[in-house]
Amino acid sequence: MGQETVMIACAHGTNSAQGQARINELRAEIAALRPGLSVLEAYVDVQTPALPDVVAAVAPGVRAVVVPLLLTVGFHVQVDIAQAVRSRSETLAAKPLGPDPRLAGLLHKRLGDLPADWGIVLAAAGSSRPEAAEQIEVLAADLAVRRPQRIVAAYGASALPSVPEAVAQLRAGGAAGVAIASYLLAPGYFHDQLSQAGADLVSDPLLPSVLLAQLALEHFDSALAAQGRGTED
Repeated sequence: MGQETVMIACAHGTNSAQGQARINELRAEIAALRPGLSVLEAYVDVQTPALPDVVAAVAPGVRAVVVPLLLTVGFHVQVDIAQAVRSRSETLAAKPLGPDPRLAGLLHKRLGDLPADWGIVLAAAGSSRPEAAEQIEVLAADLAVRRPQRIVAAYGASALPSVPEAVAQLRAGGAAGVAIASYLLAPGYFHDQLSQAGADLVSDPLLPSVLLAQLALEHFDSALAAQGRGTED
């Protein structure tokens, strides 16, 4: 019989009751897709239990894989989660949920039909890490393959352009209307801000969607496979 392994499904955390419910539903969906897998709750900010406490509480001899319920790399992945993983042996870190071309497909569905002469702002939370912005640009390119509209990536914080700046940029460039594609998992502070950015339409967050649970399990499995090969995925 193999070593017992648990998933620590680690989200950012939010004060939004609806956002909290969506993330809890995501964890429940992960568990439903993988019967027998223990899916533990953890956060890097705002909510408890805090990730370091969850990692410390895993029983000796049990392998833990921290799966970031986050959409890009950034400080929380590269610092907070990395430090928590290093604090305990037999603990691994998986990749965050994005970017992934399938998420571009989900964004495409969330936006629905729009006039071709509109512009689209791909709105991400933002990170001070340049590699996070690079991933959003990749996602914007994936979305552009699916749609005729001009697409500009923008951020809620820590990177430029801001979402209101991108909306204004598209209008100045002649867009007949502007839609915001919300590259956010769930309702909360950043999604609330999008309604104040001056766009004509704001798409719903990515959740609920079974795709996010599938991605979490794919990245969980990839982390275990990489450990088996003695490499980092």
